[in-house]
Amino acid sequence: MSAEDGAEHEVIDTLTRVLVRACRQLAEAGHPQASGRLAGQAWVVLRHNYSRQAQHIDGVMHHIAKLEAKFEANQSTREVDTMTDERVLDVRTEIPKRRHELIFETFGTLPVDASYVLVNDHDPKPLKYQFEAENTGEFSWEYLEQGPEVWRVRIGRVAAAQS
Repeated sequence: MSAEDGAEHEVIDTLTRVLVRACRQLAEAGHPQASGRLAGQAWVVLRHNYSRQAQHIDGVMHHIAKLEAKFEANQSTREVDTMTDERVLDVRTEIPKRRHELIFETFGTLPVDASYVLVNDHDPKPLKYQFEAENTGEFSWEYLEQGPEVWRVRIGRVAAAQS
């Protein structure tokens, strides 16, 4: 690695640390959704060329999701009809590194107006932030079950809004 590359990585590391702190503070100040969207956007920018820093952003998205869950604790959730023929993607047995990859691959195969149910062992809110950053206006997200041990989310593809 050249000195210039090393300096670039040092700057990216520093900016990532600053962004992580800022996102945490924004979420803790009562704005977890705004914080999650910012973190999701940063993850999209970093994930291909700076995977280590993207992992730090992913970590803060999980922290933000926990804070957001506290703010949403009073909201009721809808019951799930488990007797449907809807496509289900259960990622609970997958290693964490592979989960998001599978989820995005599955979404990529969906035609417009189709959906699948994601089953996870924790709140996938960080994933929602990533969808918002990469697929703005092209997906739907509906919690069907919200823990404490199993989360089910219906993720659908919708027609992108025309500008």
